[in-house]
Amino acid sequence: MPFVTTTEAGVPIQGPSATLIYDDWYPALRTDTLQKGRLATAMLLDLPLVLGRRSDGRIFAMRDSCPHRGIPLSEGWFDGKRVTCRYHGWEFEPCSGQCELIPSLTSVDKLDATRIYATAYPCEERDGHAWVYVPGPGRKRGDADRAAPELAKFGPQYRTAHLSADLPCNVDHGIIGLMDPAHGPFVHQAWWWRSRASIREKTKKFEPILEGFRMSAHAPSGNSAPYKLLGVYGQPVETTIDFVLPNRRTETIRCGDKWFSSLTTVTPVTSSTCRIDVIAAWNVFYHVPFVTPVAKFFGAKFVRQDQVTMIQQAEGLKHNPSLMLIDDADKPAKWYFALKQARLDGTGKHPMDGPVELHWRS
Repeated sequence: MPFVTTTEAGVPIQGPSATLIYDDWYPALRTDTLQKGRLATAMLLDLPLVLGRRSDGRIFAMRDSCPHRGIPLSEGWFDGKRVTCRYHGWEFEPCSGQCELIPSLTSVDKLDATRIYATAYPCEERDGHAWVYVPGPGRKRGDADRAAPELAKFGPQYRTAHLSADLPCNVDHGIIGLMDPAHGPFVHQAWWWRSRASIREKTKKFEPILEGFRMSAHAPSGNSAPYKLLGVYGQPVETTIDFVLPNRRTETIRCGDKWFSSLTTVTPVTSSTCRIDVIAAWNVFYHVPFVTPVAKFFGAKFVRQDQVTMIQQAEGLKHNPSLMLIDDADKPAKWYFALKQARLDGTGKHPMDGPVELHWRS
């Protein structure tokens, strides 16, 4: 059972495991791992999945379990059209889950195989990820009531990069770590980012958006080296950061006709572990040689710093410590918990009445 600590503001902070949000899209894996005729596995929200790419290029996601005797379908075969269970040879169309053949049936059997379904989920390919719509417990399949997320791009020419890291903590700790504005000078100390000596007071404006909140458009921090590089273009630099349930942080940086955008997700693998995925696109320094491998190198180091911190934090959380959230640096975390509770309760109540100005040092 998870433990829950409540702050003075009544905000619950869960320990080893977290309550999960269903009926939404989550990235299962990178689609470059999906080859025609091959099956791949993933775990989302404690749900074992088998994924693949049909001969026509369409991707699919099924529960990795045959409805007959429960053996993982990933242990079977896939010919580009049908997934075949290795136990009794039952064949399924993977996008619908419909059974199309039960080899053991004879002419005297009255069972209609096509009335049997393995569990299949809505699955879409976006920005190099297989996004899967995960319905709530007890529902075999849920029709997606919203579009799968996609990273915003602002021109036809751009470069991209992907990063990923497993975190040994629940999704709540992963997400509030993602949005935490005060850890940068300590977790991300590096000559190419910032130092502890660079700490200064920050004032940021936030506004409510549907199922989330936005750090309103502003000039980015002057004590972060990557932002300083944009000064070579001689244009004002402006950044906007959004967080939207269940797990998505988007950042857009504009400098004249130059831009950078990123979508970062913290996805629950199980109720006590999660994974961070980053997809970024940009036309900044588009014609500079080696910019993509350099960006990936430093981006991987940045994500690794967060990963190491989460590993260290997980050791402390094993002992069920008391936890707290403070103002103003932890206000976004409080908004997240309130938004999540409103989603789980079905009230849709937003914790923000309007624009808010927050202050912290980082």
